[in-house]
Amino acid sequence: MAARLKDVAALAGVSVRTVSNVVSNAAAVAPATRARVMAAVEELGYRPNLAARNLRQGRTGLIGVVVPEIHSPYFGALAGLLIDAAQERGWTVLLERTGGRPDLERRLLDGSGGHQVDGMIISPWSTSPADLAALAGGLPLVVLGELEPDGTIDHVALDNVGAAVDAVRHLVARGRRRIAAIGLQSGLGHGTAELRAEGFRLGLREAGLSPVAEVEVADLHRAEGARALRHLLELPEPPDAVFCFSDELALGALRVAAEQGVRVPEDLALMGFDDIEDGRFAAPSLTTVAPDREQIAERAVQCLTERVFGRLDTLPARRVVVPHRVLGRESTGDPASPA
Repeated sequence: MAARLKDVAALAGVSVRTVSNVVSNAAAVAPATRARVMAAVEELGYRPNLAARNLRQGRTGLIGVVVPEIHSPYFGALAGLLIDAAQERGWTVLLERTGGRPDLERRLLDGSGGHQVDGMIISPWSTSPADLAALAGGLPLVVLGELEPDGTIDHVALDNVGAAVDAVRHLVARGRRRIAAIGLQSGLGHGTAELRAEGFRLGLREAGLSPVAEVEVADLHRAEGARALRHLLELPEPPDAVFCFSDELALGALRVAAEQGVRVPEDLALMGFDDIEDGRFAAPSLTTVAPDREQIAERAVQCLTERVFGRLDTLPARRVVVPHRVLGRESTGDPASPA
């Protein structure tokens, strides 16, 4: 049976009204009491009845989830997790993709697309941080990715610099010294590739190394990874390791290595980023940096819920940095792990 307000109140030792004030941010509650109530909420798995509250407050019960791509395995999986987290809280999700186009991002943010939503979670590639709040007006907004917004917009992100440093450390620890990168995108404004490049260079400097090459790509998909590795293999001294800024790039590179008789990992160690399912089933399986996608989705939806139903508009923006880990697999000489 689903937990009720009175169950949370009994466990926390407070009144039902106090619990209601905490979960809806409707009134000030002492920090110690709030912490006790939230601990009870988590222990019991309590979820507010958003449908009833929507009726009382004139809300739609809809939120928007806007991602640049759906065909990308990373964004497809993330969108699914966001929908799951939203549904657990009683939301219905409208899913949109923008292709990173500024006109589509602006249309969805300013409401001219015609959808009436109570809030939005968006991963923008083109809209500047200063424009995010201005375009959204008073719409509660949570931003994913590297464009850190202004004002009271919450931001959920990964430490891309630290993650890239960890990727290089993994390669160096396995004896690799001629390391290249595939994935720079200097023409884009969302900053993910720039931050991963920064971490790549920091990791090499830490090891007393210099990059063999840094290859620009048009996108982070397989065909560009294949093209980039062909270029690297034509160098007078090809790399003995390549850090790709996405698993899709690494999978494209893996195919070219097989075509040209380059053994992975004996001749060339390959490393990706994102931990998509395809990499686990590749031969050899793909070493990768795995962001905690479940926590990205959970924290983003929780932040949006609090902004929609709470009185948080006067609070400063919250920046949530989710953890990551390096998953060593066969493409860098690590033992195979269960798929």
